[in-house]
Amino acid sequence: MRRAVLPGSFDPITNGHCDIIKRALPLFDEIIVAIGVNSDKKYMFSLEERKHFIEETFKDEPKIKVATYEGLTTDFCFKVDAQFILRGLRNPADFEFEKAIAHTNRFLTKLETVFLLTAASTSFISSSIVRDVIRNKGDYSKLVPSTVKL
Repeated sequence: MRRAVLPGSFDPITNGHCDIIKRALPLFDEIIVAIGVNSDKKYMFSLEERKHFIEETFKDEPKIKVATYEGLTTDFCFKVDAQFILRGLRNPADFEFEKAIAHTNRFLTKLETVFLLTAASTSFISSSIVRDVIRNKGDYSKLVPSTVKL
């Protein structure tokens, strides 16, 4: 089975994340959307809310699972028997950052990272931008799946 882990905080999941997940479906037998837990980070949405948003968004897609984890992404990948880490790239800065992590992961663990470029229509969306729109009482509905609600 070709299993990939898409790690992130998903605070909240965006249409950009959804685009990457949907386009990756033909590449893998299973995709685990893995919500990383970092006790030092302050989240806008609780872990339960973030997990619920993703589960509801993909409730009709049996190839997508949702899980939470603490610690290293590579350790989680071994725990769930995933051979790939899936990441989306929006811009050159994302590439440089993700490339360093991918090289480190492959050097230390032999796990492969698969990159997909975001669609032009969603490449400007980030969770931090969505949170800023929400904080300022803007209309965030075009940036996230309909399951994301305050």
